[in-house]
Amino acid sequence: MSRVYTLLKLNRVVKSRRIKNLGIFILHSFRQRYIAIFFDPVLACNFRCKMCYFSDPEYRKKMKGKFEQDDLPKLAKAFFKRVLKLQIGCGAEPSLYAHNNEIIRLAKQYRIPYISMTSNANLFNSRDLWELAASGLDEITLSLHGVTKESYEYFMTNGSYEKFLNALETLTAVKEKYPAFKVRINYTVNNDNFKELISFFDCFAPYKFDILQIRPIQEIGNSEYNIFSWNALRDAYDDVISKLRQDCAERGIVCITPSKNDLENHDEVSDASIVESTYCYISPQYIWKKDFNIQEDTFNSYSKKHHLGRRLFKNIFSKKRQINDRRQKLNYTID
Repeated sequence: MSRVYTLLKLNRVVKSRRIKNLGIFILHSFRQRYIAIFFDPVLACNFRCKMCYFSDPEYRKKMKGKFEQDDLPKLAKAFFKRVLKLQIGCGAEPSLYAHNNEIIRLAKQYRIPYISMTSNANLFNSRDLWELAASGLDEITLSLHGVTKESYEYFMTNGSYEKFLNALETLTAVKEKYPAFKVRINYTVNNDNFKELISFFDCFAPYKFDILQIRPIQEIGNSEYNIFSWNALRDAYDDVISKLRQDCAERGIVCITPSKNDLENHDEVSDASIVESTYCYISPQYIWKKDFNIQEDTFNSYSKKHHLGRRLFKNIFSKKRQINDRRQKLNYTID
């Protein structure tokens, strides 16, 4: 298992938020890596998935722009020495961006320990996927909203089930040459596609991947699909998830699933101080902080100017605060 997933397990073992905040403060003080960058280099998507804000025409009007290629070295210089993980694609589709290999090259140049990408993979051809692995990408995450062709193409509007399987076939070959390269599948579940997980490996057994993560549907805008209650699946949940975990264990696949408690108590999320200290979102419209200027600032200079170290120290002794943005804050069980 990669270092990132080991750290995720460790994060669950260490319960004290004060110890976690102390660790962040120490890493910051000694200019070590501790932030995770979530980078959308382009604000667009070729899909209109029914559980996503891209299914809302009004929201799509706001999602515009691409990160200028000339600004990529400036971004790297400003942040990459302090980055523990770089995630390319976290709310939009990175395959629409022409310079992903340049992002990865810069990340490798600055020795970022872990570089990942999330994509629906429909626009990547075989050559693209081979190039991503060869350039130094550590992990690719494939979005999946249905086990069968019917459910996949229903929930992932504009998507092609055949193209998804072609990508998995290519990545299976890629893993033969690059065994350290990780392939993860993120399966977003709702009331209408959850029970399909019972037959997940009836469809996907021929393909090689390392991690299967089950992500419950979240309210992230005025999405076309809007059934967020889990009451209808409460009784079946344990049986479906238990079988899935067993099937994954037999194949040596890391299985990341929410507990039933996580599903039914969405407000029980991570401490805001820890999330805000380590989470850094970057897009063509927004870079980390509202007043951060990529032409002048760096992470270090901005932190010094705004006394970030002092705020991190205060977090050690502050009371726990909840954060409303749940998209990256659910707790998960790893098998």
